[in-house]
Amino acid sequence: MPGLRERKKAKTKTAIQEHAVRLFRAQGYDATPVEQIAEAAEVSPSTVFRYFPTKEDLVITDDYDPVLIAAFEAQPPGLSPIQVLRNALRATFAGVSSGELTLQRERLMLVLSVPALWGANLNNLTGTLRMLTDLVATREGRTPDDAAVRTFSGAVFGVLLEVMFRWAQDPDLDVPAELDGALAHVDAGLPFPPAPGDPAFG
Repeated sequence: MPGLRERKKAKTKTAIQEHAVRLFRAQGYDATPVEQIAEAAEVSPSTVFRYFPTKEDLVITDDYDPVLIAAFEAQPPGLSPIQVLRNALRATFAGVSSGELTLQRERLMLVLSVPALWGANLNNLTGTLRMLTDLVATREGRTPDDAAVRTFSGAVFGVLLEVMFRWAQDPDLDVPAELDGALAHVDAGLPFPPAPGDPAFG
């Protein structure tokens, strides 16, 4: 367990981001100054910038990568890369409250609707792809530039993005279940079941 100081810092950081996202969604990203966010969070502007060096960071920053990495590396041997990833995602989502999920969706909607945030978030996206590539390469005893590793990480990264984009449109989407189901479909070889109206359907 983190110490009291670390817990207080984490609580302050979360509160700042929650107020920032709420204000950005209510009155617009460009129309909301950092000073107003600091006032809402009852901290100084310098404290805001200590946790979030830029205004964009108030939206695009999260602390889930270390959690996912730890869950991925904790998986037992003998599993395929996609089984490892599915297990790691389940473990990560198990520690996320409904309130946190709501905040993450609000962040996602801001990123998709504010050009400055989308541009700033590209580094996060490429970082996530690189992280996934490195994790798989290490587990499989290969290099990150191995063709099989790059193809795998690119395919599952596309699945992650597709589910995230749908989540932005549908607040009721069960993201953990959708991700797991989509990755299971990839694991099964991406079969196409008969479509409604197809003679083979039913």
